[in-house]
Amino acid sequence: MAADTRAPARRWPAGRYPAALTVSAAWHAVALAGVAAAPSSWPWWLAGTALNHATVTAAGLWPRSSLLGPNWTRLPEAGRTAESIALTIDDGPDPVVTPQVLDLLDAHGVRATFFCIGSRARRHPALTREIVARGHAVENHSQAHVHTFSVTPMRLLEREIAAAQHTLADLTGTLPSFFRAPAGLRNLFLEPVLQKLDLRLAAWTRRGFDTRERDPDVVTARLLDGLAARDILLLHDANAATDHAGRPVLLSVLPRVVDAARREGLSFVTLEDARRAVVQPV
Repeated sequence: MAADTRAPARRWPAGRYPAALTVSAAWHAVALAGVAAAPSSWPWWLAGTALNHATVTAAGLWPRSSLLGPNWTRLPEAGRTAESIALTIDDGPDPVVTPQVLDLLDAHGVRATFFCIGSRARRHPALTREIVARGHAVENHSQAHVHTFSVTPMRLLEREIAAAQHTLADLTGTLPSFFRAPAGLRNLFLEPVLQKLDLRLAAWTRRGFDTRERDPDVVTARLLDGLAARDILLLHDANAATDHAGRPVLLSVLPRVVDAARREGLSFVTLEDARRAVVQPV
């Protein structure tokens, strides 16, 4: 029997590179030509180039921006997502906190999306597999979660993200569909890498700043202020702040958020659930 040599179906349709990348590249080419034609005009071209750099840098520092490429900041409006929200949990797995989070989610019948760091997942393989075994989704939050991610060149971005894809797929048996940048910060070269690796950037609608806020009431209020269908909520299992009793904040916040959402008639879906509802393989 002949082997199937067909390429695997893409989960995301290939699109054009973001207009910001095209415009930026074109501007640099025009500026070089302008300086070559009239050397004395260089201050004007330099000023324009500085403005270009400032614009794309600002876009990269705004996690919910779509200027640098497609970015899920809310669930798409389709089918089961119309009355649903997504709970996303970043930076794990954490051997102390994540099991408690899983127990809480089980107790409330909630499925969540865990954006895992590849190196952490490799250190805790059984826990990473348990996340999936309990019905949750594991997505890509980079291999090492470096603080310099937003200023990383394209080649190194690809290596960092591809390493996490390999790690998480190896541990869970499922290739992630989504990527979340460390701290949500990125640069102009991220979208071409994500397209190559068949990933979609996912940010959030609202966050509780639970890595530094120690008051569960404040975190809960931030997440519930204006809560609506199709929101994507962000919390953290690793690097979670602790309350004044030493308990990770999200352990107090999660039950309150779940109860409040259900009072509003909202259910919980994973990002992968939402993707499958709206995107056909190509």
